[in-house]
Amino acid sequence: MQKANRTNTVLTKLAVVGDLLMLQLAFLVISLGILTLFPAAFALQRVLPDAISQERPKLLRRFLGEFRQTMKQYWLPGFGLWTGGLMLAFGISFWAYASGPVRIFALAILIPLTGMILGLYLSGLAILPQAEPTATMKELFRSANLFLLRRPLPVAGGVVLLLTWFALASQVPTLFVVGSGLVPALTAYWLSRPPREKTSEDVSI
Repeated sequence: MQKANRTNTVLTKLAVVGDLLMLQLAFLVISLGILTLFPAAFALQRVLPDAISQERPKLLRRFLGEFRQTMKQYWLPGFGLWTGGLMLAFGISFWAYASGPVRIFALAILIPLTGMILGLYLSGLAILPQAEPTATMKELFRSANLFLLRRPLPVAGGVVLLLTWFALASQVPTLFVVGSGLVPALTAYWLSRPPREKTSEDVSI
């Protein structure tokens, strides 16, 4: 009996990994267009809990359906996010190789600003699966801001994790192919999980 249960557990985990990689591949193909990047990320986030729980089949069809919906709703804000992210990346790269005291001042502004934006983005992804399908970008931003205020330390840890992954992916491009959509999505999913309540076993006497 224990061996059968162990086999079922392994097969379930393999199914989860297979579904996640399938969604990553679909995300990678769809997000090649600039306008489709963030709508694809939002669609992936909405389907991710079902991929992990294995409670609902036809994940690829659901992902494509969610993408059509998010593309209609968020293509323009998504393009704004892409443009802003590109400008921030260019600004940090420019001032990182500049010289003079202005360099330190500029980086002291740009780096915390980037961290705050990444924190808001991860918070937005974290609340997205529970948000109404018709929620506007303004409503998502308000909910993400409240989430960030409630859980600043976990979100800060998620930002550090995301930046670490970006640094690794810049050295090993294969990581970008495997996790460009999954790493932010899984990080946000981890943030969305409610903190575990302490039990009597956690309290030492």
